[in-house]
Amino acid sequence: MASAHLVPNQQRSTLEYKSERDIVFVFGAGASVSDGAPLQQQLLPIIKNVLEGELAGAESVRLFMEFLQENFDLSGNSFPSLESIFGYIDYFLAKKESLGGTFSTHRISVIRDTFVRLIHYVIDKHSKETRGIYRNFWEKISIGSRNVSVVTMNYDTILDEAFDILYARKALIDYCIELMNYHGNSLTRQFPWWSWDNPRGKVNIWDGKVPAPIKLIKIHGSLNWKFCNCCNQVLLTPWETDIDMPTESFKGRIPPSIENFDGEEFDLLCPLDGTKFDTFIVPPSHIKQLSHPTINMLLDEAAMEIRVAKRLVFVGYSFPEADVHIKALFKKNLRFPIPIIVVNPFLTPEIERNYRSLGSNCKFVPKTFDSFIEEDLESLVLECEI
Repeated sequence: MASAHLVPNQQRSTLEYKSERDIVFVFGAGASVSDGAPLQQQLLPIIKNVLEGELAGAESVRLFMEFLQENFDLSGNSFPSLESIFGYIDYFLAKKESLGGTFSTHRISVIRDTFVRLIHYVIDKHSKETRGIYRNFWEKISIGSRNVSVVTMNYDTILDEAFDILYARKALIDYCIELMNYHGNSLTRQFPWWSWDNPRGKVNIWDGKVPAPIKLIKIHGSLNWKFCNCCNQVLLTPWETDIDMPTESFKGRIPPSIENFDGEEFDLLCPLDGTKFDTFIVPPSHIKQLSHPTINMLLDEAAMEIRVAKRLVFVGYSFPEADVHIKALFKKNLRFPIPIIVVNPFLTPEIERNYRSLGSNCKFVPKTFDSFIEEDLESLVLECEI
């Protein structure tokens, strides 16, 4: 996190990872839903409401709404899945074909970009009120082994923002990608709250307490990552996840001062080349675009964590069909026979078969995430200390 907020002593140190990881936690949508994020099947109804309400005047939004109405049945309370919409869009883009006279290939590409930003918009708007479940998760981690890592398929930042209970004396987040924030360009110097400790470099040590580096591998991207498609770099904006949909851009805010009590809003552009940032998420589609170098870096890091894991704990994840790459990731790298703990209150025979296809040493825990944290997590992390 941002080191500019604290006054360090004079000690600096390089952190080290252990050769094996006590626990690798794997979070699916069910984990974030437990802490207030919307369900994936809720996103399209929410999007439809904002398209017909607060965002009705935006041109790109009008085009997206027209595309939805002409190609999908939105009557009643029945909505297509996000995978089916993205799959349909990606088919035309992959074939480089237009869809009649109205939807040229270029327009379909614009529609897809708008759809991604709308998903960013509604997840951010509906993840503001949390229930403290991720905070409880980090509290339990703090009392036992911090030799853990997290692989998550979620875009929201609830887990990241709950991490302050560990920062900075107990642990630091390692996003496992090279952030623009590490390099002290003019923008991050002007706004020090965008600076960020690089856990793989030298970090400040407070009161002689060496923090543990914890990998938070967000395989499908994050709402607080901004990507420049000119210099191919990622800017982390730790507490800024809003997207301005009328302009489809991100806004920054100069920290408040005596003269400027509320702070001044400005267009957030890449400090290296002035390019407008894109949201950095991999949308749910049967045709996943996984060739991006940052995504490849995250998949490589996740593979390494799986290979060195002593045990895996899956929370709220069911290996959906659109995530075949995630099943392949675990199947290729999983070391046998390690315990696999599956926390899901809605277990089905199909979900159990998905996990047994990874290995026979599976334990199924039909509990909610918060119940698992309260009843099981403390003993699990303390067991790692023995």
